[in-house]
Amino acid sequence: MTPSSINRRKFIKTTSAAGLGLSLMSYPSILFGKDDRKVKIALIGLGLRGRDHLSLLLRRNDVEVVAISDIDREALKLSQKMISESGKSAVKEFTGSDTAYLDMLHEKDIDGVVISTPWLWHTRMAVDCMKAGKYAGVEVSAANTLEECWDLVNTHEETGVPVMILENVCYRRDVMAILQMVREGLFGELTHLECGYEHDLREVKFNNGTQPYGGGVEFGDKGFSEASWRTEHSIHRNGDIYPTHGIGPVAEYLNINRGNRFDYLTSTATKAKGLHKYIVDQAGEDHPNAKVNFKLGDIITTVIKTVNGESITVQHDTNSPRPYSLGFRVQGTNGLWMNLNDSIYIEHKSKPHRWESDKAYMEKYDHPLWKKYGKEAESAGHGGMDFFVIHAFVESIKNQAPTPLDAYDAAAWSAITPLSEQSIAGGSEPIFFPDFTRGRWMKRKPVFALDDSY
Repeated sequence: MTPSSINRRKFIKTTSAAGLGLSLMSYPSILFGKDDRKVKIALIGLGLRGRDHLSLLLRRNDVEVVAISDIDREALKLSQKMISESGKSAVKEFTGSDTAYLDMLHEKDIDGVVISTPWLWHTRMAVDCMKAGKYAGVEVSAANTLEECWDLVNTHEETGVPVMILENVCYRRDVMAILQMVREGLFGELTHLECGYEHDLREVKFNNGTQPYGGGVEFGDKGFSEASWRTEHSIHRNGDIYPTHGIGPVAEYLNINRGNRFDYLTSTATKAKGLHKYIVDQAGEDHPNAKVNFKLGDIITTVIKTVNGESITVQHDTNSPRPYSLGFRVQGTNGLWMNLNDSIYIEHKSKPHRWESDKAYMEKYDHPLWKKYGKEAESAGHGGMDFFVIHAFVESIKNQAPTPLDAYDAAAWSAITPLSEQSIAGGSEPIFFPDFTRGRWMKRKPVFALDDSY
C-alpha cells in the first residue's frame, strides 16, 4: 500500500464528510464498507462503446457484471451473448423506456455504473447514480451545459458519492510518458500547450441506417449508431462540442483544479461546409439532407488562459477530410514536444535548432502504470488506454476512494463546450470559467497517476 493510495482511501471519510457538508451515512455500504467481495458493476448504454467497456469488465476476476440497461433490445441481446461466452450467467436487464435505468438503480447489489449513452443523457444519469449511492463512471463529454456541469459538482458534494469522467486519452502511453517528463521538469516551466480533437467523422455522422459506419447520408431517425444522435449536434450547435480528449491530458500537465484553473477562453468558428459537401458528393444536390443547414463550423479554435499564466489552444475538427490527430504540443522554457511528428526538442540536450525523435524519451519516461499493466492492456481498445480508465474506475470502488478524474475535472473540461458556444455567438468575446471548486483549487493537490496503482 502506497502513501498516495492511503490518501485516496482517507478522502471520503475526511474531505467529503468534513468539507462538503453532507451526511455520508446515507450510503454506508458504498462509502464505508470494505471487504474482499467482487466489485459489482452495472452498465447503462450497450452500444458499440458500452460493449467495449463490458468486454473489459468481463475479463476482470475482481468484477461481477450484475445488470445492464438499454432501450435497444438488440444491444441487450448482443451483451448477454458476450456475458454467456465469458462463462457467466445472464444478468438482469432493464429496458422498455428511456428511464428504465432508474429501476436498475434501486438494486442494492450495485457498487458502480458505467454510462455509455448519447451525450444528452450523460449528466442526468450520472446524477441519478450518485443520488442512488453508486459510483458513476460517465463517458465523455460529461456535460453539455453549464447547468449540467454544476449538477455534477453539486450532486457529488451533496451525496459524497464519486463520479469519474472516463477520459481514456489521459491514459495514452505517450501522453503519460510526457506527464512524467513534465513532472520531472524536463520542459522547464510550461508556457503554452496545444491539443484538440481532429478526426474525420463524416462516415460516423452519416450512414444508411443498417451499417455502423458509412454507406449513406442518413442520420437521426434514419441513422444507425452514433448517426442517430451525434449529427444533430452539428445542426444545432456551434462550439467545441467534444473537447475532453485533448483538454484532459493538458489539464493534468497543468494541474488544473489542483493548484491552477482555467480562467477564461475565446473561441472562433469557421464557416460550415464539410458536411454539406459530403452529402452532395455521396448522394447529389437533390437529396433532402443536402438542404440541411449545419450550424457547426468545420473548425472551432479555442484559446484558454489559466490563472497561472499558461495559454492553451484547443481545436475541434470532425467534418473535414484529414488523418486523425489530437494535435498535442507541450511547450516550456526548456523545450517542447509535438505528437504530430513524434518530435521533441530539449535545449542543451538536442542538437541546436533540430528536431529529434521522441522514441528514446518515451522509453526512458514510460509511466509505471504502463510498465506494470502494459501486457494486460495490449488487447484493450484505443491502443490499450481503455484498459486503464476502466481499471482506475474499478480500483477506486474497491478502495472506497475518490476517482482520479473527478466531478471538478468533469465540469471544468466539459464547460468548454457551452463557454465556446457563448464566445462564438458573441463575436469571439472572452468568457470566464466558473470556479467549480469554489476556491478549493488553491489547496487541492495532484492525484492523477502518481504511482502504479491507478
